[in-house]
Amino acid sequence: MSTDDLKKTPLFDAHVAAGARMVPFAGYSMPVQYKDGVLKEHLWTREHAGLFDVSHMGQARLRGENPAKSFEKVVSADYQGLKAGKQRYGVLLNPEGGIIDDLMTARPDDDGLFVVVNGACKDNDYAIIARELAGEATVERLEDRALLALQGPEAAAVLAAHVPEAAEMVFMDAKALTAFGVDAIISRSGYTGEDGYEISVPASDAARIWNTLLEDERVKPIGLGARDSLRLEAGLPLYGHDLDETVSPIEAGLNFAVGKSRREAGDFLGAERITKELAGELARVRVNLKVLEGAPAREGADIADADGNVIGKVTSGGFGPSFGGAIAIGFVPPAYAVIGATLKVIVRGKPAAAQVVASPFVPTRYVRKL
Repeated sequence: MSTDDLKKTPLFDAHVAAGARMVPFAGYSMPVQYKDGVLKEHLWTREHAGLFDVSHMGQARLRGENPAKSFEKVVSADYQGLKAGKQRYGVLLNPEGGIIDDLMTARPDDDGLFVVVNGACKDNDYAIIARELAGEATVERLEDRALLALQGPEAAAVLAAHVPEAAEMVFMDAKALTAFGVDAIISRSGYTGEDGYEISVPASDAARIWNTLLEDERVKPIGLGARDSLRLEAGLPLYGHDLDETVSPIEAGLNFAVGKSRREAGDFLGAERITKELAGELARVRVNLKVLEGAPAREGADIADADGNVIGKVTSGGFGPSFGGAIAIGFVPPAYAVIGATLKVIVRGKPAAAQVVASPFVPTRYVRKL
């Protein structure tokens, strides 16, 4: 895709003005880093508050007589049991139990469900949902909205200065309210492992709100580079890398995304495979690796056992600035996924020692109670 073909978020001009290095991502021109660079942006978010443009993600309203019940045809989570003011993580499944996409779904008000999906997948996702739910529910894509993520230990104090109600929210709360003088949907969530919020606002007001937040000295703009290293340290899988249509939620360690009521009913796509995997019939599982020597193991690197036999692949990898070393996510047979086990990663043709460690690499700081 040429530069001219790339879409622009409502914040494109703000990124350019701030000196961002723009790169193609999910069909959009997006900031990978600003003047300070990825390392400093990563650490700033861990210590203060980072502001991310995630407007490339797909936002939609799902409406109908019982949109939650209809939605459960194609996703794994229990959305009929989702309480007002709450949000829940789930996965969109294919008939084989593979993950078409992972997504967040909220009930911020009485206007159906609010669904956010990954930017690179949104056209396919919404086409599938509309097709499978035809006659029962409608999908209204919210193309006129932007999405900002404010993440870090100082995010709550920053946002509360503008939206006092935000301070009363806990992790995975979602509310429709007036913020910055506009109708907003705010959830206390994110994909960095830090406390923070995702803020959906009208696209026409996005630049004003972005600049207002950046007036606070605790806030700096953060690009995709640091967003990736932050989510990697938090042990969070990324669609298109750690998740795809061949990977089931159980293989990916996302058992929580298959609701208890859904397991009992077995009424979702791919239930036969997923039920067997929940019972222990697994060929591979996601694993976190601490690389003990040499360069970081990147996506596509082989994972080998102690004797050098290839047993899996790295799906995400890099340097963890807060962790202080090289880390990776990959898939191996369950017998090798024992915490403390020593494996090898093949980097540039050379084996390097790696150890299986618990997830996350860096402790998460979600605020679950006030």
